[in-house]
Amino acid sequence: QLQLVESGGGLVQPGGSLRLSCAASTGTLAYYAIGWFRQAPGKEREAVSCISSNGGATYAADSVKGRFAISRDNAKNTVYLQMNNLKPEDTAVYYCAAGWTVSYFQAEYHDWGQGTQVTVSS
Repeated sequence: QLQLVESGGGLVQPGGSLRLSCAASTGTLAYYAIGWFRQAPGKEREAVSCISSNGGATYAADSVKGRFAISRDNAKNTVYLQMNNLKPEDTAVYYCAAGWTVSYFQAEYHDWGQGTQVTVSS
């Protein structure tokens, strides 16, 4: 079982950037597809972006396409989410999750991190 830890969240002004990291404190991330999800207050958790185990396939939700980029460094056992041109509506708790198949469906992911807060506000 993977133990996933997200980091890199914080408070940023609109138009700013953050890079989130998802690291495995136990286990090897390289075997798994990784998804980033977010949950804003009062809303359901939604998919943001996902990446295949070897990094060869990446997907991004329409709401973040062109602004967010997912990548991974399997040698460092870490997956990243680079977030640029952040908007107030990006405010949410961001979670990473590991699964066998790259997918937007949360049910496909079997290990989840605790989340990191991203707040976009002036």
